[in-house]
Amino acid sequence: MTQPTQASPTPSDAASDLPSLPRRRGCPFDPDPEYARLREERPVSRIAFPSGGSGWLVTRYADARAVLADPAFSSRLSTGSPHVRRTLIPLPEQALPGALLRLDGAEHRSYRRPVIQAFTVRRVQQLRPRIQRIVDEHLDAIEHTARRSGGAPVDLVAELALPVTSLVICELLGVRYEDRATFQGLAGRLLTIDITPEQAAQARLELGAFLSDLVAAKRLDPGADLLSTLIAQADADPDGPLNDLALTVLGSLLLIAGHETTANMISLGALTLLQHPEQLAALRAEPALADRAVEELLRHLTIIQFGLLRVATRDTAVGGRAIRAGEQVVVALPAANRDPDLGRGAGPELGLGAGPDLGLGAGPDAVGLRPDLEQLDITRPPTAHLAFGFGPHQCLGQQLARAELQITLTSLFARLPALRLAEPLDQVPFRDDMIIYGVHRLLVTW
Repeated sequence: MTQPTQASPTPSDAASDLPSLPRRRGCPFDPDPEYARLREERPVSRIAFPSGGSGWLVTRYADARAVLADPAFSSRLSTGSPHVRRTLIPLPEQALPGALLRLDGAEHRSYRRPVIQAFTVRRVQQLRPRIQRIVDEHLDAIEHTARRSGGAPVDLVAELALPVTSLVICELLGVRYEDRATFQGLAGRLLTIDITPEQAAQARLELGAFLSDLVAAKRLDPGADLLSTLIAQADADPDGPLNDLALTVLGSLLLIAGHETTANMISLGALTLLQHPEQLAALRAEPALADRAVEELLRHLTIIQFGLLRVATRDTAVGGRAIRAGEQVVVALPAANRDPDLGRGAGPELGLGAGPDLGLGAGPDAVGLRPDLEQLDITRPPTAHLAFGFGPHQCLGQQLARAELQITLTSLFARLPALRLAEPLDQVPFRDDMIIYGVHRLLVTW
């Protein structure tokens, strides 16, 4: 499939005539309140991009879900995050093989299908004991470090969230954990809003070389890991889609996505519960609420803070507004996940694939109500939220992320019941400068 032609800005699209993407948080745990106003008054509205041009902003849940599921909206973008970056970051004219985030249709499925078996509910259930051991080992180390230092504050990002998620994805993919500084550093650079084109190109080059070397090493000395399995499939089918470039691109995506998003949800989720003591008390009193607590934190925080970008492949409409072929659409996930309609009648027909254990569906007590989704409530029946996206590009690692969040957060608060922030909230460095929201540091004590 060829790259969709993205429309050039028209005179009416001038930045001076249009608002930009809402980014001013009144509270670090809530999106810009402008989203709520737009959702009620102008759910599909035009915005100016800081790098030039414009697009459409979709803020209502039903519209967001429709765009993400509609093949008329493509992921084949020519630049990276132009709705938030002032400097355009060019992407290859033709999406690279294995680039799941930029492929559509049958081509996308051909690369997603071999990988998804590693992230099924059944496979993740088998991984839970190992995840628990990893979490326990890091909590042991945290307590040991605190005792040796006389109770000095511990950074939960550096000592728990990042190492746990990095080790899990390293073991799953077959990456040496000793190399974590390399891929963590590259991920951090690529997800920074103010990265330059030259910096982005260099980071991609370094990450590609890292994975290319790993693929070559795995071919000589395979193991019982996902990357070795994919290499074996590629060698068994030389005419198939999994060539060495695809393996490198796929591996890069899985390595970054497999630790970056979940690590930030762990640290931001822990901070959120510390700032909502009544919610934390409910979780401690009833550990069985862990599933609901994680779903609610995912919905409430929605760390894909600037939404997902799509480009229309043909003239179409969203929420009664005409969208021209080539125009870009920003799906505001934080706004959609606060839409009261999300909590009304959302049933399993939405195709979340989350598994029956989550009890998805609004339940009879929610039918006809407009719940206050601006509030955090870990006792809320799980909603069909869009924190993992929706449609063909829905996050394939969502079950692994859920397991890591449930295990890490419940273990953390059970092990350290007196856990508290070691600095004022206004001194916590939030990731406003990153594509994925969270905190750069989380100092705690107990």
